[in-house]
Amino acid sequence: MKSPSQLLLAENELGLVTDLYQLTMFAAYRKHRRNVRGCFELWFRDLPPERNFLLAAGLEPALAYLLHLRFEPEQVAQLRRMEVFADLDDGFFSALSQLRFSGDVWGVREGTVVFAGEPVLRVEAPIEQAQLVETYLLAVVSFSTLIASKAVRSRIAAGSRCVVDFGSRRAHGPQAACWAARSAYLAGFDATSNVWATCRLGVPPSGTMAHSFVLSFASEDEAFRAYADTFPGRTVLLVDTFDTVAAVQRAASDRALQFIGIRLDSGNIVELATRCRVILDAAGRSDVGIVASGDLDERRIGEIVAAGAPVDSFGVGTRMVTSADVPALQAVYKLVAVAEAGAGVRGVAKRSAGKRTLPGAKQVWRKRGSDGLFVEDLVTTADGAPEQGAWEPLLEPWIVAGRQRQEVPSLEESRAYAQRQLESLSPTLRALTPVPGFPVRVAPVLLGDAES
Repeated sequence: MKSPSQLLLAENELGLVTDLYQLTMFAAYRKHRRNVRGCFELWFRDLPPERNFLLAAGLEPALAYLLHLRFEPEQVAQLRRMEVFADLDDGFFSALSQLRFSGDVWGVREGTVVFAGEPVLRVEAPIEQAQLVETYLLAVVSFSTLIASKAVRSRIAAGSRCVVDFGSRRAHGPQAACWAARSAYLAGFDATSNVWATCRLGVPPSGTMAHSFVLSFASEDEAFRAYADTFPGRTVLLVDTFDTVAAVQRAASDRALQFIGIRLDSGNIVELATRCRVILDAAGRSDVGIVASGDLDERRIGEIVAAGAPVDSFGVGTRMVTSADVPALQAVYKLVAVAEAGAGVRGVAKRSAGKRTLPGAKQVWRKRGSDGLFVEDLVTTADGAPEQGAWEPLLEPWIVAGRQRQEVPSLEESRAYAQRQLESLSPTLRALTPVPGFPVRVAPVLLGDAES
């Protein structure tokens, strides 16, 4: 009988986190395309209808994967037993055993505002390596960007009010919950209920109590007192298990009960928050904050704020952690150039209807106006440069010849950078409603190559 621990993904199993065809292509590349380097780029084909921009995320875990990519002896032995690899020589398995990523990686900083058609990651490596890493890179960058781009909308809608990630229980798996907590904090959330994100990433923790805790006691008041006794000076009461207003009235009048907040998880939040604020203030509890939760997203938060409800904090869960309105991004990772010994570099491109690509390695340049706001982007060849003006290159070198080139910014630094990026967006683009797209130009030389 297999141990349940077989279902836990270990750090040294990253090589197996791939699609089968990446390994079959690895074998075929090794046999027929030795000493060929491939250049792959990762970008988002289109912006979803409800997104005016995306917030790039996932670079740090992507780089960590590339720097730690290994196939352990046991894993190679497992692959050797797979029927699909039965006819391969020992060289294929030896190559996997000795595999270390030896390529170059360019990418945009986490927290960068990006748009459709702009490369956010470029991998140049022996073609079998660059191909093998596609699955993991797409998964981590597209999901992290998806959640960061959703979370930032709640951050914008809440204004100066606190926003907390409450999504771990509703994420598409525990690993997704951890990555989502990271992306939400990057996007400007103030705290998380996810303990892993606190212990491993330093994200401030936040939590209250569940309805089950209240129901486990003979009375609601007894539950409140027990929790406050356990966590003096830190208690936020969940007050909607039975009658919300009555619960707040009793709690507010109990002078021995010390609590710093109440949480509203159901009902008409605007009405309940208003009534509870009056009760708390009348009882001399003006220092007690009000937390709202329960299927919130940027739309609902915006309505609550617009109504002037006295809500101090929002707990955002399911709709953020699953990006409920846009559950996936059209992220792609495509070969754009190959370099063969004696033949130089050759740009390559797809011409499929609706999926055309542009050949050659690229750089993205961003221009600011005199007011400091972004005004347009330009996609050029990697060694190209725009006309004179206040242009900034977005893709930076992070790994060179398999070694880390520069220190990756901390999560706090990336979070601050994301805030500066948002401040550089026009108010129109920060709006939650769709607007005409941000101008992204493609250098004529790239378009000419695509048409030739």
